[in-house]
Amino acid sequence: MKFYDALQMDPAILKRKIAACETRQEKAYYWVAMAVRSALIVAFAIVFISLLSRVFGADNTPLAVALFCMMLGIRFVNFEYCIGDSLITLAAVLFILVLAPSAAVLLPPVLLIPLHFTAFFALLYVTTQRPEMGNGGLYSFAYIYLTGNPVMGEALMRRGLMALVGYLICGAILFAKHRHQHTTTRFHHVMRRFDLSTQVHLWQVRMALGVSLVLTVGQVVGVERFMWMGFACASLLSEYPYSGNACVRSRQRIIGAIAGSCAFFILYLVTPEAFHSLMGPLGGLCLGFCTDYRYKTAMNCFGALMLGTGIYGLSGAVLLRIVGTVLGVLFGLLFAAIFHRLAGVRLLSTSME
Repeated sequence: MKFYDALQMDPAILKRKIAACETRQEKAYYWVAMAVRSALIVAFAIVFISLLSRVFGADNTPLAVALFCMMLGIRFVNFEYCIGDSLITLAAVLFILVLAPSAAVLLPPVLLIPLHFTAFFALLYVTTQRPEMGNGGLYSFAYIYLTGNPVMGEALMRRGLMALVGYLICGAILFAKHRHQHTTTRFHHVMRRFDLSTQVHLWQVRMALGVSLVLTVGQVVGVERFMWMGFACASLLSEYPYSGNACVRSRQRIIGAIAGSCAFFILYLVTPEAFHSLMGPLGGLCLGFCTDYRYKTAMNCFGALMLGTGIYGLSGAVLLRIVGTVLGVLFGLLFAAIFHRLAGVRLLSTSME
């Protein structure tokens, strides 16, 4: 296998190849590929995000992060319909990501649930025909992250311009990689297939409703860094095919968040101050070796806490991360159980008809 081809592989695939290798030389080859892959992604992320933030302002860094994730994902996963409709969809997605979070700041609490549900369900429906491919997690992250970091006025105009740049980049990748796929499928074909008795559409509704509720609760109650609640809840609900029992994933999320937060806390205390700014990239680098959900959750804490520490201090950020995760998980567990019961009753009545 060419080294370039190995760099394109997911860590889970690389680890399976390592397990199947018979010689140390082969194992070392794939370990090096995994390390180089992780380092290149982190380096590119730093350059890409820093450049966009410098041009469009630090207050729009969250969109730069979202665009970077979209750019990586769109190379491998498309929208499952023709390229013309897909390019229109991409524009609609960025339109929602730019405007919905800012609209949520202006609307009264009674309208937050309809806003979040409509915007988030639209994102899932137009981008995620096969949730097992990961698109749902990608766009839910972008929506929640931007909702937790809204901008207004002149900063919103700059965010719109950044979205335009992101559209040109992601659109070019989408066209280059997927223009010959699903050529006979139009978006209206996807619209006609909507049916709540199918797993994928039930998953989309559950995900959208759960996330809209947890974001609304966080905003109305005034929970600091409420987006961390949203991430935890969305992570539980993003599992597909979904089940009414999310206990295993919830335990993994809490364990990962606590372990990652404690590891960050200890490293922050024992390392020189000059090293602190590197802890986010360190988490990203380690993430490139992770395949287990718990370890991914732990490593994701580093980037989040690096930013949170500058706002709330070390202890405050760590406490908020853990509490936000626990609250989001508990909310997700309760919502998943209620939704599963109600959906089960509906599906049973549908099958009897």
